Amino acid sequence: MEDLEILNIWKSYDKKLDESLLVNRKNLEDITKLKVRSLLGSMTPLKIFTIVCGILWVGFLDVLIVNLWHVASPFFLASAGIQSFLTSLAIGIYLYQLILIHQVDITEPILNAKAKTVDLQLSTLWIDRLLFLQLPVWTTFYLSGNMLKTSPLPLLVLQLMITAIFTYVAVWLFFNIKYENRNNKWIRFIFTGKEWSAVISSMELLKENDLQETA
Repeated sequence: MEDLEILNIWKSYDKKLDESLLVNRKNLEDITKLKVRSLLGSMTPLKIFTIVCGILWVGFLDVLIVNLWHVASPFFLASAGIQSFLTSLAIGIYLYQLILIHQVDITEPILNAKAKTVDLQLSTLWIDRLLFLQLPVWTTFYLSGNMLKTSPLPLLVLQLMITAIFTYVAVWLFFNIKYENRNNKWIRFIFTGKEWSAVISSMELLKENDLQETA
């Protein structure tokens, strides 16, 4: 009889322990999601400011293109058009990021929060990739056909070298800005802003939560 009572007590204890672990795990997930939401939410003002600046910049470029279409050089029109296009893509990604941040909810499964944080991380990398592709056009917008005809050969060679270097750097950064290189000194120099820090901190919180759940 005593053995049966001890067994029942033991089973009751196991049940309470399991329930306690389940509650603790749920509380841990909720706390993690609250921290993630807070970190990601801190990015919102900067993203809104960047979007407004980007829209103003694209509007300015588009006005220039329309008004100078018949008088500006093809180099200027092409350079301004490329800048406007790439900046517009970046603005679109920023808007997508704002939607993702707004959708992070503590009532949803933590896997959903993790998926959205990963999307934010990848899209942040894409923004910088696109913006760095603008580098070459900063070396071509002032060119004209007359300038190329009348400029001395050494100046033309210098111009070609500068444009080639900027193009190489832009393409190299486009293909090498990726999460796998996050610990490299050059990429840490580029990604020193609040946006990247918030995304990385959120990912670390979610990883810590996974480790504690599996422990």
